[in-house]
Amino acid sequence: MKIEGSADIPAPRDRVWAAFLDPTVLAQALPGCEKLEAVGENEYKATMKIGVAAIKGTFEGKVKLSNLEPPQRYRMAVEGSGGPGFVRGDAGMQLSDVDGGTRVSYDADVQVGGLIASVGQRMLGGVTKMMLDQFFGRMTELLT
Repeated sequence: MKIEGSADIPAPRDRVWAAFLDPTVLAQALPGCEKLEAVGENEYKATMKIGVAAIKGTFEGKVKLSNLEPPQRYRMAVEGSGGPGFVRGDAGMQLSDVDGGTRVSYDADVQVGGLIASVGQRMLGGVTKMMLDQFFGRMTELLT
């Protein structure tokens, strides 16, 4: 599944960059995040509760950041698994200045498997968009 889009956050790019690399801030902004901790340089371990339709569960996973070019872009590899299945993905984040703040553009290629994949791509796409909207809304609240 391909995911791409952008969101504007009314805060300077250096503050947005710092927030996107701060596990404490990210844990507050990520929907369903129960725990996010650094386990190495640019490497994090996460526990998230996620539900899609009637399928709900806890995922354990890790996130590794690479190709960091502060404060402009980085790549992120994500993998997680839990009762409802697994998720694996690779995403790119790019930050640029816009009037009144920072535009965060993202593109990702995500694979899901197991029970959670049975709900269909259309439903997963809708849930993903909703979670991204919640994340960027919460990030905006935290940074303004």
